[in-house]
Amino acid sequence: MTVINLNSREAQLKRKIRSHLKEIGFSKAPDGTLLPPDLNKETYRCAHSHKRLAKLAEHQEWIEAKAKKLMRYFASGSDVDVQKIRPRLELIRGGTWKSDLFRFAGLYWRIPISYGYGRRLRFLVWDDNNEKLIGLLALGDAVFNLRVRDQLIGWDHKKRADGLVNLMDAYVLGAVPPYNMLLGGKLIASLIRTSDIVNAFETKYLSSVGLISKKQKNARLAAVTTSSALGRSSIYNRLKINGKFIFEPIGYTLGYGHFHISDDLFEELRDYLKSIGDNYANGFQFGQGSNWKIRVIRRGLDRLGMNSDMIRHGFSREVFFCSIASNAICFLRGDNQHVEYENLQTVESVSQIALTRWVIPRAERIPEYLNWQAEQILEDLSVTRIQSTSQEERTIWTGHGIC
Repeated sequence: MTVINLNSREAQLKRKIRSHLKEIGFSKAPDGTLLPPDLNKETYRCAHSHKRLAKLAEHQEWIEAKAKKLMRYFASGSDVDVQKIRPRLELIRGGTWKSDLFRFAGLYWRIPISYGYGRRLRFLVWDDNNEKLIGLLALGDAVFNLRVRDQLIGWDHKKRADGLVNLMDAYVLGAVPPYNMLLGGKLIASLIRTSDIVNAFETKYLSSVGLISKKQKNARLAAVTTSSALGRSSIYNRLKINGKFIFEPIGYTLGYGHFHISDDLFEELRDYLKSIGDNYANGFQFGQGSNWKIRVIRRGLDRLGMNSDMIRHGFSREVFFCSIASNAICFLRGDNQHVEYENLQTVESVSQIALTRWVIPRAERIPEYLNWQAEQILEDLSVTRIQSTSQEERTIWTGHGIC
């Protein structure tokens, strides 16, 4: 590639990056870093709309092909008898219709969800009273670097490398309509600390062998982390069962990530690095996950002469820690050699508490859930509708001077 062609490609790619960031609501600070739009939940959703639209466009034919079979599992408000809801967790396997249902329901999320990487436990949460879907729960490998978590546990690099096998992250957790209108997200979150979750983990991973180390891990689920999708969480904060908090808020992320860089731009950055012989373009290894994408983007921005701190989008997420084992911190830190589980309840018993505490009172206070029609799910998965909504939101941002 000639110098002239390379310079032209670099200039074009820089213009694309700036145009994309401006379109989704970011502006440029004097030091070259990004200024996010207003840090509220709605603008956070809006900033993610480009990725949701891309994902829905990618899946549109699949959605149409699967809708007839899968829509029967989504409830209308009239299908829900609040007094008789019977939640049940079902661990699913890939390549099944239940895996398709998980994927289909996940596309409804306003904040696009990850498919996860490494170890995964994916659950459907059913209402056995009407055989309809309440929501989704998925646990996956936790990220390697998370400042507030590592400070809480007391991990250095070595202890973290040894202890991560005993920690999972709830990367998907939430209810679908109309159960989300009944605080179904709180119900599902309350199921994290149950014997059912521990048993599912041990069945799959207790005797697993590391793909890289080739050693048996003897993994035990000591704790689960999660983070809010939209700043401060309304689901996890003050979530109690029998007077005990399920999740402990431990701080906020620093607002770094790659959600604001579209998949197309990421691939262009990667191709650019390939074209100049930069090894970062092909540096992915198993277990690096999203950290690798962040490094590639940072490297690409740096090689283009742009401020690599543009990887900081400024949207902090609240981080939560759920101790599954009674000695979770000591076990993860390596001070205790054996995990201890005390008084773990079943999904059935925890569900009854959660229904009485949140779901039934909510239905009595706000009966609008009865107006929900399951067919609205398909309307909300329409690319045309999302495009129209996204354009309206961008117009509002521009009118407020955000762009």
